[in-house]
Amino acid sequence: MKVGQPVTDKPKKYVIELKNLRFRWPGRQGWQLALDTLQLEAGQHLFIRGASGSGKTTLLNLLSGITTPNEGELWLQQTPMHKLSAAKRDTLRAQQIGVVFQQLNLIPYLSVLDNVLLVAGFANQEARSLTDRAIVLLEHLGLEVALHQKKAAELSVGQQQRVAIARALLLRPALLIADEPTSALDADNRDAFMRLMLAEANESGTTVIFVSHDQALQRYFNWHLPMDQLEQGVQPC
Repeated sequence: MKVGQPVTDKPKKYVIELKNLRFRWPGRQGWQLALDTLQLEAGQHLFIRGASGSGKTTLLNLLSGITTPNEGELWLQQTPMHKLSAAKRDTLRAQQIGVVFQQLNLIPYLSVLDNVLLVAGFANQEARSLTDRAIVLLEHLGLEVALHQKKAAELSVGQQQRVAIARALLLRPALLIADEPTSALDADNRDAFMRLMLAEANESGTTVIFVSHDQALQRYFNWHLPMDQLEQGVQPC
């Protein structure tokens, strides 16, 4: 599958690019995932839709370098992730990829601000130098300064999700991966979350890959990919 762009003479520099990607779990028959081509440039947003068990999380684990393909190539910012050691993939992921998890994965006893700054250490950056950006992000997301020293466990679910967005975007990652982060929200809070997340991603020029079973969220994205048709070679539309 290929996210198309106007043809130019200048070579493209894709944030994420994969070629002939194939993956199967040990002991399983056939490919669990089969993608011929996927190319996303800076600032593009892709919605991946599929039911539980369709392979969405497996795909995200491959895209983020947590697992590696059995066959094919996977490039992040022109770096061949499929050739890197696990340690080097971890470093690249910390520096170039932000993740919003379904369960959010905040540290409940840390403050809001410390939760956001936590990613700095994983990327070998000084947290103190990123404090101002963390505060600005939190305020943009509607979390006033009075909340920044509260423990994450003391926030509402909606507030915790905003903290998760700020954490994921703190380092202005090339790629933001969101794995079913709205599954526990009602429609109003879900839509507010989507608007905030995509607005902040646009501000940072970050490419977004968003996975969900909720077809109603598809309207927020220009590019769509149905998981249940991957092995049939269907292109994103």
